[in-house]
Amino acid sequence: MRFRQLRYFCKIVECGSFSRAAATIHVAQPALSQQIGELETQMGVELLHRSARGVRATRAGEVLYREALAILRQLDQIPSLIRAGGGEVEGSVSLGIVTILGPRVATAIVSACRQALPKVTLKLIALDSASLRARVEAQTLDMAIIFESALFPPVLTRQPLFRQRLYFIGHQLLAVPLSSCSLAQLAEQPLILPSHPNIVRVLLEHALKGAGLAPTIVAEVDDAANLLAAVRAGLGGAILPTGNLADIGGADLSAPALIEPPLYCTASVVSDSDAPLSRAGEALRMLLIELLRNHLEKERLPGTEWIGPA
Repeated sequence: MRFRQLRYFCKIVECGSFSRAAATIHVAQPALSQQIGELETQMGVELLHRSARGVRATRAGEVLYREALAILRQLDQIPSLIRAGGGEVEGSVSLGIVTILGPRVATAIVSACRQALPKVTLKLIALDSASLRARVEAQTLDMAIIFESALFPPVLTRQPLFRQRLYFIGHQLLAVPLSSCSLAQLAEQPLILPSHPNIVRVLLEHALKGAGLAPTIVAEVDDAANLLAAVRAGLGGAILPTGNLADIGGADLSAPALIEPPLYCTASVVSDSDAPLSRAGEALRMLLIELLRNHLEKERLPGTEWIGPA
């Protein structure tokens, strides 16, 4: 098995097509197919399902994909680790950021990294907290900024940053927008919620169960853009860890209502405890802490309380 074969395989899985992968990595498609054929022979299993609509990983291929990404990430870090004894920080760092923080935060992170760490290549991805957490645990991401709570076991290295209240986003069928919303009122509302194990879903159901209540779920939507579109269409209300909808495309909706009694989640920067951050990764982690602290002080975002380093 060669590292080149692993890179080719990962790119095919990500592109979902031999032809798109070949164009992306500038390798002739027959040569790419030959390399994957050799890899499958070495493994003794089929790694890709091939069809007219493209390719996708088999169950064995999904296992190889996760392991290969971790191996290649470590391989890519070797030069920066060797040079880590001194001089300017350099290397490659992959960072996940929870989508609900919005594009302004993501843009600020990219800008700050370019200015403070010019020789660090930042690979940024925005997903929901559960997906980012899984990628950090699988060592396919160096670190991530996610929302979490004490209801989840602490299996990652974490630095809590700020505490965030949950808000109810009312649907357009409401006669009067709510300024606050009790658990009993929430139980009566048709809700559009993310699927398990989303942190907001877990927190809400835990709180309602403790009050002897249950949510009325009319749909499950996992990404913020489509969730807000469903709310905008009057299909139901939503629960989000933000009191400012402008950053995520919801400025036209009614003001978010505070949930009473308060429900909180914690924004943390997390990394895998079994894979210490490189020098570049640690430098970026410290930069993130400072950047987010300054961002919250400047923006005074509703429902947030800084709990990280002063």
